[in-house]
Amino acid sequence: MQTEVFGTLDGHAVEAVRLANGGLVAELITYGARLTRLWVPDASGAMTDVVLGFDRLQSYVDDHAYLGATCGQYANRIAEGRCRIDGEPVQLDRNEGAHHLHGGSAGFDRKIWRIAALDDHSVTFATTTEDGEMGFPGRSTVSARYSLMDDGALDIEMEAETDRPTLMNIVNHAYFNLAGSGDVLDHQLRIAAPFYTPVDDHLLATGEIRAVAGTPFDFLTAKPIGRDIGPLCPDREGGGYDHNWCLDGSELAAVLFDPRSGRRMELSTTQPGLQVYTGGFLSDRMVGKGGVPLCRFAGVALETQAFPCSPNHAHFPDVILRRGETYRHATRLRFSAEESA
Repeated sequence: MQTEVFGTLDGHAVEAVRLANGGLVAELITYGARLTRLWVPDASGAMTDVVLGFDRLQSYVDDHAYLGATCGQYANRIAEGRCRIDGEPVQLDRNEGAHHLHGGSAGFDRKIWRIAALDDHSVTFATTTEDGEMGFPGRSTVSARYSLMDDGALDIEMEAETDRPTLMNIVNHAYFNLAGSGDVLDHQLRIAAPFYTPVDDHLLATGEIRAVAGTPFDFLTAKPIGRDIGPLCPDREGGGYDHNWCLDGSELAAVLFDPRSGRRMELSTTQPGLQVYTGGFLSDRMVGKGGVPLCRFAGVALETQAFPCSPNHAHFPDVILRRGETYRHATRLRFSAEESA
C-alpha cells in the first residue's frame, strides 16, 4: 500500500492514504487523522462521496468546523476550560471565547499524525501529547484506527494511555451527507436515546438530563432532521441541533437514511453519548470538493463521546484516564442501500 503526499505544512509532508473493501472506498490524511472522502454505493452500485471535505490541505488548515477530523484531547465543550482532577485545578486552553472546545486551538485536529500501520483495508494513525499541552496533565500516546470491513462497514477505533491522571474524550468529526450534495434536512434520523443534555446560550451543558418526549429532540422514531428544527434556528447562521443524546445502550445507537439515494448508515458504539451537529454554521463561504460551495446544514456530524463538560458534572460519565489504564473507544458505521422512491 502506497501513500501520497497531500501537501506540506511548515516543511512537513502530510500524507494521504486510500483504503478499499466491502464495496467502500475511503481516503484519509495524516493532518488531524482525518477522513476526507468516503465513497458509498447506492442500490444500483453508483458510488458517491458521502463526507464533507476539501481538495487542498490549506483549506483544512483554514477550516474551523473540524471536517473529518479526530478531535481531542477532550472533544466538545468545557465551561471556561476549568475543571479539577483529583481535587487539583486544571486550566485548559480556551479557544471558543472563554471556553474550551475540541482539545483547544492546537488539539488533535491540528497535529500531523504518523502512520503506525497500513494495509489495503485499514490504517492506524498515532500521535503523542506532552505534559501541559493545551493545559492537559500528563504525557499521552494516542492512536486512531480506520478499517473498512467486508460487510460494508467503517470501523473507527481510538486508544490512549497516559502517565498522569488526565482527561480523555476523543471523537471523529466527519460530516455525512448520504446524498452527496444539498442539505441533510430531509435525511431521516433515529437515535436510541430517551434523554438528552440541554445547553445554555453558549452551547454549554447545564448538567440537566431531560426526557426527549414531547420535544424537538425526540428521535426515538425515525423522522426527517428538519421536521422539528425550526424552533432551534434563529434568522441568522448557526442554530439547529448541536446537542448530546444519552444513548440507552442498544446495539444499534442510531440510523441515518437518505430517501433520495436510498443509502442507510447504521451506527453502533461503545460510548454513552452521541453529539448530533447539523452544521448550522456551515455556509457558502466554505468551498468544498470540486469547487462547490457548502451550505447551511450541508452535513450532519454524529460524534460518539462521553457527555460534554463531564468533568464538572459528577453524574455525567467519568472521563479521567489514569496511568496504567487504556482509553478505548469504538464506533462502527455500517452502510447499505435500498431502491429510492
